[in-house]
Amino acid sequence: MMKWERLNDNGFTTANKIVNIKISEQFQDNKMEIACDNPGSEKPAPKYSEELDNCCEELLETLKHMTKIQLKMEKLTSTTKAICDLEAFHHRAGNCTAPIFHTWPTPYFYEVSLKLSEMYKKELQLKQTIVQEIAHSADQDLMMVYLSSWLYQPYIENSSKLLLEAMLLETRHRRC
Repeated sequence: MMKWERLNDNGFTTANKIVNIKISEQFQDNKMEIACDNPGSEKPAPKYSEELDNCCEELLETLKHMTKIQLKMEKLTSTTKAICDLEAFHHRAGNCTAPIFHTWPTPYFYEVSLKLSEMYKKELQLKQTIVQEIAHSADQDLMMVYLSSWLYQPYIENSSKLLLEAMLLETRHRRC
């Protein structure tokens, strides 16, 4: 999760650069339109911005790293589901084993894992949409919505950090 947060911060910084470049270009275009308002003069073609292109590539790279993290979460959730199934199979056969986790039953651990994975999956889908649209938007208000959505991560509930901490305690990766 710390990697996700770091990537989220880096992505926000990059997205902010993209928005600033877009707003600056719009300002320059408006100045050019005013200067070229003479009848018969042609509008200049939009120019290619290497800086904008580099920022877009950087944001795409950040998204790729976030995708890897989310896929790892899905694999861990799948593994936890398999452990649940295996534990249920052994229990039906009469082989009761010691609990895997400190106090949680395995199915509850799976439920929490699935809930976290789904939160991050939805958030990743939002970020994919933002990456696809942010450099193409001409509406400043919409660009600000993209930025705030990236930063505040609306699909990740406040409880996610608490759930993760509880999972770390349950697996004894963190001590009280």
